[in-house]
Amino acid sequence: MRSSAGAASATLNPSVHPSCVIEDGARLGAGVAIGPFCHIGAGVEIGDGATLLSHVVVGGRTRIGARARIFPFAAVGLPSQDIKAALAQGALTIGDDCVIREGVTINAGAGEGTRIGARCVFLAASHVAHDCRLGDDVILSNQVLLGGHVEIGDHAMIGGATAVHQHVRIGAHAFVGGLSGVEGDVIPFALASGNRAHLFGLNRIGLQRRGFAPERIERLRRAYRLLFAREARALSERIDCLSRDFAGDADSAAIVEFLRAPSTRPLCAPRARAESP
Repeated sequence: MRSSAGAASATLNPSVHPSCVIEDGARLGAGVAIGPFCHIGAGVEIGDGATLLSHVVVGGRTRIGARARIFPFAAVGLPSQDIKAALAQGALTIGDDCVIREGVTINAGAGEGTRIGARCVFLAASHVAHDCRLGDDVILSNQVLLGGHVEIGDHAMIGGATAVHQHVRIGAHAFVGGLSGVEGDVIPFALASGNRAHLFGLNRIGLQRRGFAPERIERLRRAYRLLFAREARALSERIDCLSRDFAGDADSAAIVEFLRAPSTRPLCAPRARAESP
């Protein structure tokens, strides 16, 4: 049942423009501000201090964390575009302090649900498909397209107009250059680019900006060179070698864990080397 803005369950007087439609059952936190011509569905929960500027649609079983900022014409929590799932309505959870810019679409899950961490930034016209999992502090630049079930680790950044194939995993602190097509898993801390994407070493600039010490980056460089050494050993052997030779190093352990995790996608590797997990 649709109702006027005043029918929402809310505390401490959220600010809601009279042109909005807030369906019965929607829950608005303290200090929420909702601008003109927004539509908030019955199953939506919006955290304290969030701001929806105008013309924002939030539907489904969606929870938006505190202090989110959502810009005009964003569509959040609507059903998946997965044809097989029809209009199955899963859940969407968005963490605190996220920024969702103009025209962004973030679909609800068709299965287990779509999950977004805290402090993520989605620039204009980017798209997050059903059942994606994004960590904290992820940045999607303008017009990035994520297929269903994509997983992205903390602090990863995806350059503008990049398309990421469904089920691909992108590790923490990785950087993907703009205009890329990503078909394979990108290990943590790496830099990938191209159509189709290949690795180009470490995300050195990003790591420096995040305060990684020079010796820490050097250890990662040596681990990367060992992993992608141009020799006949199988990838599984090189992973074992990385685990053994860099025992006790948390960053190398994160790479090993990433590589040993189940995946349906090939590994994104340096040019002229395409490998299965």
